[in-house]
Amino acid sequence: MEPESGANGTAVTEFILLGLVETPGLRPVVFVLFLFAYLVTIGGNLSILAAILVEPKLHTPMYFFLGNLSVLDIGCITVTVPSMLGRLLSHKCTVPYAACLSQLFFFHQLAGVDCFLLTAMAYDRFLAICRPLTYSTRMSQTVQRILVAVSWACAFSNALTHTVAISTLNFCGPNVINHFYCDLPQLFQLSCSSTQLNELLLFGLGVLMAGAPVILIVTSYIHVAAAVLRIRSSEGRKKAFSTCGSHLTVVGIFYGTGVFSYMRLGSVEASDKDKGIGILNTVISPMLNPLIYSLRNPDVQGALRRVLMGKRAFA
Repeated sequence: MEPESGANGTAVTEFILLGLVETPGLRPVVFVLFLFAYLVTIGGNLSILAAILVEPKLHTPMYFFLGNLSVLDIGCITVTVPSMLGRLLSHKCTVPYAACLSQLFFFHQLAGVDCFLLTAMAYDRFLAICRPLTYSTRMSQTVQRILVAVSWACAFSNALTHTVAISTLNFCGPNVINHFYCDLPQLFQLSCSSTQLNELLLFGLGVLMAGAPVILIVTSYIHVAAAVLRIRSSEGRKKAFSTCGSHLTVVGIFYGTGVFSYMRLGSVEASDKDKGIGILNTVISPMLNPLIYSLRNPDVQGALRRVLMGKRAFA
């Protein structure tokens, strides 16, 4: 590492990512496990996308959002895992300063869209179950596209704000990150300058990006639960709870790991718990989402069978 002063006073030109294991003998095992997880995630989410495209029954707002979620899952794992696999193969743990900030930007961009997309899916379930008579007009194709476009725009603003804010910090001393990808809490710990404003920014935008969506999701599902309990048919209740249950499981995993990662900045030292949460957030969650959404959904299962057998359904 050669010190080099830039326009923002940054002396560090590269960071060292320790990765998941420091024992050389375990690296091949980690490589195989994460390559398998990556391929399963890509395959699973592409299968969901293919099923949504070929099955006319799945040409609904709920599955439009689910298709977008699959794209995000592919993007989220691609931002972190391939670079980690490359470092395991090359035995090179360094990552350039610019590449580190780029990874941080794209990770927060995709995670931010996830926040809003999960909220849009909850709103869709609310309209479908609580406002069925006006559902088709309130959730038209135009509304769906606007919701997705606004999600991307808000997430872009959030990711760009954090990236610009972290680029103003000075990194002049330690450059070792005890993680397998670049993220805000770990970079805060390495900064030579005060990170108080950055931490306040992370907390403030975190409330907007995660707190507001959680409130909207919870409010939507309180109304949904009340409406479902009024359904007289047990089969109708079961079907409603089935689609909502899958979405709530994904919401729980996503927000649970996010809160743990970013709302405990009082911890000065990076721990192995952060790596575990990172794996859950960037690898396990995207890998499980296709399974969660298809496990109890006969329409998705039927469409997946047709995709695998090379058949196409006709309306």
